[in-house]
This record gives sequence, structure tokens and C-alpha cells, in this order.
Amino acid sequence: MPTLAMPDRPDLDSFRRQARSLQRALRAGDAGAVARLARHYPGGLPDDLGGLPLAAAQLVVAREYGFASWPRLRRYLATVAEHGWETGLGAVSAADPADEFCRLACLTYSREDGPARWAEARRLIAGHPDVTTEHIWAAAAAARPDDVARLLAARPRRATERGGPFRWRPLFYLVYSRLDPAVPAERVLAVARHLLAAGADPNEGYLFDALPSPFTLLTGVFGLGELGPRRQPRHPHWQALGRLLLDAGADPNDAQALYNRMFTPDDGHLELLFAYGLGTRDGGPWHTRIPDLDTPARMLRTQLRWAVEHRQPGRVRLLVEHGVDFRSPFEGDGPAWAPGDGRTPVELAGLTGDTEITSYLVGQGAAPPGPDPVRELIAAAFRADRRALDLVRAEHPGAVARARRTRPGLMVWAATQAPVETITLLAELGFDVNAYGRGDAPVEEPWETALHHSAASGDLARTRRLLDLGADPNLRDQRFDATPLGWAKHFHQAATTALLEPLTATPAGER
Repeated sequence: MPTLAMPDRPDLDSFRRQARSLQRALRAGDAGAVARLARHYPGGLPDDLGGLPLAAAQLVVAREYGFASWPRLRRYLATVAEHGWETGLGAVSAADPADEFCRLACLTYSREDGPARWAEARRLIAGHPDVTTEHIWAAAAAARPDDVARLLAARPRRATERGGPFRWRPLFYLVYSRLDPAVPAERVLAVARHLLAAGADPNEGYLFDALPSPFTLLTGVFGLGELGPRRQPRHPHWQALGRLLLDAGADPNDAQALYNRMFTPDDGHLELLFAYGLGTRDGGPWHTRIPDLDTPARMLRTQLRWAVEHRQPGRVRLLVEHGVDFRSPFEGDGPAWAPGDGRTPVELAGLTGDTEITSYLVGQGAAPPGPDPVRELIAAAFRADRRALDLVRAEHPGAVARARRTRPGLMVWAATQAPVETITLLAELGFDVNAYGRGDAPVEEPWETALHHSAASGDLARTRRLLDLGADPNLRDQRFDATPLGWAKHFHQAATTALLEPLTATPAGER
């Protein structure tokens, strides 16, 4: 796992300077530099730090950014130079009407996405209907096959030329456009066929903000993501367009598409991708460009973990039916929300009291989880089963203290995944109602409080219960510096906004 975040505009010289700086610090015996070397250098600390070669420091720097070696990092930076794209461009207005239309019409996977932009794009093209006549990127974004065919007939290589406000190729503008949810499928598919026939690459993709998971054409087809289906919807003809791209050779092992779609229980994207070989082969051209990407098998194991933890039994069954390993523990590096903590899928299901997924996995041959008082205590609380909870406490008096010590942010996870009564039970067990944690995954990271999540979801009963238990409405989260009221307003939750408004203090600078 990387311990450093990739900068917005990475270049090889900056990493070389980092490596030289580390080499000098190591030769000087700097304690922090020695700790970095000990963490990432194979075989332990060298005997002679004074003569440490630059290559050793380069290896440490590469591993801190998540790459197995310095050559892998250099190769990645070359890939970024060719395929990188900055999401900040989505907020930069363009002087040319055709470029501005493209900017407004397309998903950028930034905070700029949303229906208001696409409505503005519709107004622009209504006032400037000729923006697509000589601009193939605008013609693709507007799904105008006659303009695309005419422009390609005049110069076929336009299909592979970058242009428009984002320097994307035309097929990318077509796939990422959300201009009109009622656009006819035949227009979209005709444009895609014209471009593919002229040489467009069905595996085209870009590294958004230099992040190593490529956003491909399939990523844009399937849509969704962290901002949800309203602001980052799937393409209105995602199935037909996805099938067309897959038939043309798009690799189905698309990690970013899987991530963006995992937040909702719909499995249509998985069913389509499995039909074209998801989880098999070598990972496709992007894995060749970036060897440090997860293998298809590992990618699907991560999906299995998310599905188990978020009570998605249909997805668990689909993954198991397609051969995903459901018996082995999760080990090794993984994203922060899916750590390799040594638990098996069935143990994770038991941790939140999910008897349906637990029974299914055991029925398929997974080993039943062994005794674990902490897991049994948490599972009973998540089922709101007081009798089972009391039994665990009686038989294992130290289980409550261990649970509080190892899962201090459990209240936050419960606020998104468990019945309201679970919140009361956890408070009775001594869990802090104002603890910071994560509500999107059962891992300990001090992001926000339970009240932030209940406010954002508009759950009035849960919000009232938390307030009754002593939740502080004036606490600010650690990522956006917002109160629970701020979260309620951001997600347009009128009921929780009305409840929290009179309870939330106005900062002195905002009065």
C-alpha cells in the first residue's frame, strides 16, 4: 500500500530529487529517514548507511508511492505523461462554444458533475446548433452521427485525434456525455460504430489526476461513483453501448468501473462483464501499461469483501458462482476500505450479524467461523439481539473492553448499517456516540461521527436517537470541516436540516 499520495502533476525529476534527499538524510543518520528505509527496503537495514547507493533510496521512494521498484515508477510516470488528465479542467470555462459545450456535457468525475451542467450544455447547443458541424468532439458528445460520419469521411484520422477542452478522443466524449437522458440509442450506437470503424480504441482511458486506476470507456458507460446516481449517472444506453465496446475488444477487467458501481446493489454491470470474461485473462492493455494494478482475481476479491460487509447477498452469490475465492482470508495490501486483515469472508459476514450471507457461504463450503467473543458481541449488537448480547457478556466478561479498544469508531459504522436499536445497545456498552470513524467501511479511520451520517441520509429517527444519547451537533468532520447540519444541507435533507438547525451553533465568523 502506498504511504504517500501521488502529486497532481508528477514528473520524474521531482522523484529523483526526493530520492537524492533521502540518500543524503540516510548517510547523515537521520532517524526518520532510517525508519523509512527499514519499512520499505528488502532484507532489513544495510550495514553501511554512509555508503548507501542512490538506487536504494530510489527503491524506497518508489515503494512509498505504491510501486514495486524504481523502474515501475518511471514506467508509470511515462504512462501518466501520455494518458494523464486533470479533473480540475472541468471547472475551467472555454472561450470556444464547441469546447464549452463539451466541457458542460460530459462527466468529469469531479465536484463539477451534476444535472445543472448538463442543462447548461443543452441551452448552449440550442443557441449554437452549429457547434457540431466542424468539431468532431462536440459532434460525438451530442451523439450526432451525420456530423461524425461527414467529418470522418473528410479525414478518417479524426477518430484518434485528441481535442476539445479535455484533450480526449471523440469516442470518450460520446461515452462520458450526459447531455440528454432521452437521446435515442440508435444515434449513440451509430456514432460509436463510425468511430470504431475509423480506428478508435475500445480500451481508451485516462489517469484522472495521475491516480493509477484508469477511467476507461467502460468506466464512463457504467457511470456512478462516490457522488451517486444523480450527479454521476450511468449512460442512458449503458447496456447496448457497453456490449458494443466489449464486442469491439474492450477488456472487461475494469477496476474503476467496478469501484464506481459497487455502492449500489444493482449487478447488471457485473452480469454483462462476466459474459465477456471478467476475472479471467491477464488484465488487458492497462495492466500491461501499469503492472502494479491488481490482477483480475484480486480485483474481484475486493468486490467480494465490499459485498459481504455491505450486506449485498445477491452480489455475493454472483461472485461466488463465477469462481471468486470465498474461502481464503483477506491478506496482503489492499485499499484502506478493504484491508488484508486476515479475516475470511464468512468471518466478516458474522461480524455484522448477517446470517443470510454467513449461511450461504458455509453452505457453499466455507469453513464456519471459529469462536471469537468480540465478533459475537458485535454481531449480537448489530442484530439488536439483547439476549445473545447478555450471554456473550456473561461468558466473556472482557469482551466489551476488547471491542471498545479494537473498534472505537464502531458507532459510525452502525449508523449506516444497523437498526436504530443497535446504536442504543452500543451506547449502553460504553461506545462513544461522538467517536470519529468511517461510515462507508468497517475500518478505523477518524473521518466523521455517526450524527454526520444520519443527518446526511435524512434518517430522522436515527438522528433523534443519537441526539438523545448525547451526540454533539457542533462537531465537525475531519475531511470537509462540516457539522452534521452541513451534511444534511449538502444532501438536501429537509427533515434532518430542520431538526439540527436550532441545535447547531453558528460560528463567529459566519454571524
